[in-house]
Amino acid sequence: MVNLAISMADTQNESLSEVIVRERRRLLDFIRKRVPTQEDAEDVLQDVFYELVNTYRMMKPVEQMASWLFTVARNKITDRYRKKKPDSLEEHFAIRAGDDGDRLDISDFLPSRSNSPETEMMRQAIQEALLQALGELPEEQRQVFILHEIEDKSFKEIEELTGANVNTLLSRKRYAVLYLRGKLQQFYDELAI
Repeated sequence: MVNLAISMADTQNESLSEVIVRERRRLLDFIRKRVPTQEDAEDVLQDVFYELVNTYRMMKPVEQMASWLFTVARNKITDRYRKKKPDSLEEHFAIRAGDDGDRLDISDFLPSRSNSPETEMMRQAIQEALLQALGELPEEQRQVFILHEIEDKSFKEIEELTGANVNTLLSRKRYAVLYLRGKLQQFYDELAI
């Protein structure tokens, strides 16, 4: 009986090894196209193979192996994106300063706290550009951006206020941040001329 169990485990290990060797490259290419870095792709691939091993160990049959692997990979990628923290304007606003690759944060873009006339004029111009860009956003995106970034409300609080679920709010906030970043980039480019 013990020999039979060992023999079955050996057979399972061989089958798993064959699948991993056969599908690894194709699966990694599939994942790599959908995640930002090679490291992330490797992590997802490991998660997929871990799921495969667990499924085999629990004696759950997998009929269409390639299809099953790609479905699990898609689900793991989706889970990974859902777990990401929400976008904030500070995190996403990065300006390339020439070709040297330096990245500037939004705080680098804002004028210093000094009260010179030039600084005050720059501060006012930035505020006007931001307010104009906010005014161009769809109402729902503008609302979630203001509530989260300016009024510092949590997404749970915003959910209670608006009735929209958190995932919808996250999506609206993301679109708002991307739009505002583009508009402020245009403003920066105009200043740099």
